[in-house]
Amino acid sequence: MEIILATHNKGKIKEFNELAKGTELNFIPVPGNLTFPKEIGTTFFENALIKVNFAFSLTGKTCLGDDSGLEVDALNGKPGINSSRYSKESTDESNMDKLLNELKGIPHEDRSARFKCCLVLIEEGTNKLISSEGTIEGKVAEEKKGDKGFGYDPIFIPEGSLLHTAEMDQKKKNLISHRANAFGPLITKLLSGPTEK
Repeated sequence: MEIILATHNKGKIKEFNELAKGTELNFIPVPGNLTFPKEIGTTFFENALIKVNFAFSLTGKTCLGDDSGLEVDALNGKPGINSSRYSKESTDESNMDKLLNELKGIPHEDRSARFKCCLVLIEEGTNKLISSEGTIEGKVAEEKKGDKGFGYDPIFIPEGSLLHTAEMDQKKKNLISHRANAFGPLITKLLSGPTEK
């Protein structure tokens, strides 16, 4: 089963296809180099819904919208829904640099944070929504480590781990990540037949 992922982010497409290993699901990007509408929602769910509605309106095929981000307790939940556009440049490096700068001087024990993910799927033929959420707790490190993953992975240390997320291989990351924690329940709902949100 082919599912259109409402993103142009190659890292996300790769990660979802890794998560889908062992299933008959295949994730592909939205066709063309289209500009997504502004994410004006106030929650991860609302922004995922904006993305999936846009992709579905273009294709009419089964589409999945994903919105995720990092919430840092010492910053009152920031960057949150603005994680991908936290800095002026809105690149992974500039976003991390801004966050690390804002946390300067804050000790390790006070750098608690979590990645959150919300997935919203519209199934072709039924037009019904299926949604799920996932979270992973941890802390923001004081420096970047690792070259795997994307986003804030180089500065996030999952609870119970000594490794930064970007130091983990994909298999290990897929066992614990916020996206994996949201993906499992979503696929269960999808494969069990038409479901209300």
